[in-house]
Amino acid sequence: MSHSQTVDHQQVPVMPVSSYPSPQYAWFMVILLTLAYIVSYVDRYILGLLVEPIKADLGLTDTQIGILMGPAFGLVYATMGLPIGWLADRRRRTWIVAAGIGLWSIATAATGLAKNFAHVFAARMSVGIGEATLSPCTMSMISDSFEPKRRGKPIAFYTAALSLGAGIASLVAAGVLNWAKSVPQIELGPLGVLAPWQFIFIIVGVPGIFLSLIFLVLREPPRAERTDQSGPQMSFGDMLTHVRDRFTAYFGIVAMCAAMMIVAYSQGWLAATFERTWGWSAEKYVFINAIVLLSVGPATVNFAGWLSDRLFEKGVREAPYLILLTGICILVPTGIVATLMPNGAVAFAILAVNTVGIALASAVGPTALLNITPESIRGQVVALYYMVASLSGLMFGPMTVSLLSDNVFGNENLNWAVSSVPLIFGVPALLYGFYAKRAYINELNQINPAK
Repeated sequence: MSHSQTVDHQQVPVMPVSSYPSPQYAWFMVILLTLAYIVSYVDRYILGLLVEPIKADLGLTDTQIGILMGPAFGLVYATMGLPIGWLADRRRRTWIVAAGIGLWSIATAATGLAKNFAHVFAARMSVGIGEATLSPCTMSMISDSFEPKRRGKPIAFYTAALSLGAGIASLVAAGVLNWAKSVPQIELGPLGVLAPWQFIFIIVGVPGIFLSLIFLVLREPPRAERTDQSGPQMSFGDMLTHVRDRFTAYFGIVAMCAAMMIVAYSQGWLAATFERTWGWSAEKYVFINAIVLLSVGPATVNFAGWLSDRLFEKGVREAPYLILLTGICILVPTGIVATLMPNGAVAFAILAVNTVGIALASAVGPTALLNITPESIRGQVVALYYMVASLSGLMFGPMTVSLLSDNVFGNENLNWAVSSVPLIFGVPALLYGFYAKRAYINELNQINPAK
């Protein structure tokens, strides 16, 4: 007998339509949150574009760079999400976001002043703490601002910041690297003489400080009305019990999204891969990468959100899960073969298709999660989701590549290390995703039986 037949499920409350903010204000808030996510991803992504000059100036190994890309940022980013998710369920979310933006922006600018591995490590940890505030608060606010059948588009719009942020980071890096050819060192007043890579970190860090001030005055959306007004709010332990009792449904989402993040974060090594494998300059790679990301990513993400809502309204309530599964089916094989191609142009063409898979998966993962989660624990469940998926991505993505490069394939065969990641992590997640589909549909039917 299945668990769904033996355990009573807590009903997901539905806020009266009139209690939601106006569509205009709700979308204004989503736009600001998306802008914050773009800024956060620029600050997060820029390190991978500057691997070679940072290695040269600070005398680092591939493994040390992998630590800076992964554990230095990922450990605090993932683990801080849970207490912040707890706060998001209880305190003013706009102020939490404001504090986070200010912290990660200052820390990113401080990276540009680093003199050694320890300095960069400390700065990346601070960036991780700040960025951990954003997504738990965002998903909670979107849930309180849109009806369930209308959440797909705003969540997808927000998620489009991943490719937008990466594309903008690439454009900034390309511009500064080209300019730096004629100016090998940059004099910046009291900060002294800086290398171009240091200057880039300062450029991308400063704008977020001003954005944080906007969130200090942004109006908080009203929280959803709970079904049981007299009962206590579900505790952290209650949240863990809720997820444990529905493990297959939840883990199907998390396993696929974790695999997507592992593959995506492993691609922080692509600039170095194209340079070592096909002799591409850093500025050539980042410019073409920006074009691919900005042209493919946002369009795919927003299409996925539109399709998710469209199918949901037609009664296909498992649509977010099915789109997520489709994305993983695309990204796994393309991720395996892309860096094994005979030249960089063909590799980039396949990576463009890979970007479609990543965008589909990232667009609908949170929607699939929210649709089976009670309002009173959404902040905590979203934080747990991002903790597991992000920790997996940041720990296993960059570190797997660096360890394989240093210890298995050799630094000159970095492309083989990158290719191995979707094979090792993506294939098992894809198989589990197919296995968990029935459990997810059963969970939807228990929460809101089909009419």
